[in-house]
Amino acid sequence: MSRSQKRPVEGLQIDGFTLGPLLHRGGFATIWEVTHPNHPGPMVMKVPTILDGDDGPTIVGFEIEQMILPRLSGPHVPQLIAAGDFAVMPYLVTAKLPGASFQELFDRAPLPPDQLVALAIEIASALHEVHRQRVIHLDLKPGNLMRDEAGRLVLIDYGLARHLDLPDLLGEEFAIPMGTFPYIAPEQYLHHRDDPRSDIFAFGAMLYELATGRLPFGQTTTLRAVRRRLWRDPLPPRALNPELPPWLQEIILRALEVEPEERFQSAAQMAFDLGHPDQVQLTARATKLSRDGIWPVLRRRWRARRIRGYLPAPTAEDTARAQVVMAAVDLSPEMEALSQEILSATREILHFRPEARLACVNVLRSARIQLDQGTDEAGNNLHVARLVALKAWGEALGLPEGRVTYTVLEAPDPGNALTEHATRILAGHIVMGARASSALRRYLGSVSAQVVAEAPCTVTIVRLPAPGG
Repeated sequence: MSRSQKRPVEGLQIDGFTLGPLLHRGGFATIWEVTHPNHPGPMVMKVPTILDGDDGPTIVGFEIEQMILPRLSGPHVPQLIAAGDFAVMPYLVTAKLPGASFQELFDRAPLPPDQLVALAIEIASALHEVHRQRVIHLDLKPGNLMRDEAGRLVLIDYGLARHLDLPDLLGEEFAIPMGTFPYIAPEQYLHHRDDPRSDIFAFGAMLYELATGRLPFGQTTTLRAVRRRLWRDPLPPRALNPELPPWLQEIILRALEVEPEERFQSAAQMAFDLGHPDQVQLTARATKLSRDGIWPVLRRRWRARRIRGYLPAPTAEDTARAQVVMAAVDLSPEMEALSQEILSATREILHFRPEARLACVNVLRSARIQLDQGTDEAGNNLHVARLVALKAWGEALGLPEGRVTYTVLEAPDPGNALTEHATRILAGHIVMGARASSALRRYLGSVSAQVVAEAPCTVTIVRLPAPGG
């Protein structure tokens, strides 16, 4: 029997934790002070803000953070204490960090060069430790920097991050760039989420801000403005702050290069240069006082036109991991028997493909015109309820966490949603069920027939055995 979903309020008790006062309300989550009899010390609980509308990115981002945080260790990441799933109320409990984020410090910029460099070395060292654990943050910004009680810098908020050993749920489900627009790298606009040098770019944008008091590309709010980053360089920081030493401008502008291969190739390399200014190799970047001229900009713009919309080429590691098997499951009560047949067929396919990853998918049909009802009669979020049911279906296969993903798509056209998702995740095989035939379905066409006709890969259709067969 399923438990009712809960929403966070002061005094709520869940899994032994008691919610105290609300500490922060952000766009995607709320932060609460919590206590637990078995966990001494100050703690906070992060709960995603799930409303009754389109909460897909919030839900997926929180799932990513739940997957990544337990795999991170060290002083520069939040100390995870407990996590709750979506069946009742999703949450993450971590040790409470004193004080606020670094946003206030950045608001006081520009900083003196010596103070800037000392902080930059700390950030670079923390970023190196995260990258060493095969995680790309992809949302570096002042608001995601804090200090622990010992004064050590901590990188927080991994809802947009990418772990290179886990499936990229955000990249597979959403086609728009994810991140905080003033800081994201040009390649993120092109939907590339697998390059640690994207964090180097965001780090460079923060250093620019600390050095000048301004963002390198302004307070960007539109994708069109982000796209200009594919060819347009920022005004050199020494044009705004002449007191900045040339070697520090060299480091900042190198981190902000349009082409990832022209940036620092690691945070460790950047930390070394920040700590050894006499060894920084100066180029024309160090002394420039204006943006690049028209010809370099036109060359980059022409290249941007040619690569716009292209997917990154698969690496040898991606190829070695081989195929993605996508199981499309109808979770309607009347389709219970068929969903079990799909489970059996999926198990058989995976038996002969032990290297394959499984993507479990369900489509929550949405209205084409009128507003959708985002909750059921009991007030439970429909998207979350479907996700919980889909996970219950897939857990019967006994696959390890890194080998299976769960996705609920919201779309008015299930067949089109399934084929588009299969294309996006590079699925090599789709397993799905077909409802019983009827005159109306023969006339209008079925979802399974549409997927067979349009899918970019092999499709296995599962039917219930004929009565008496």
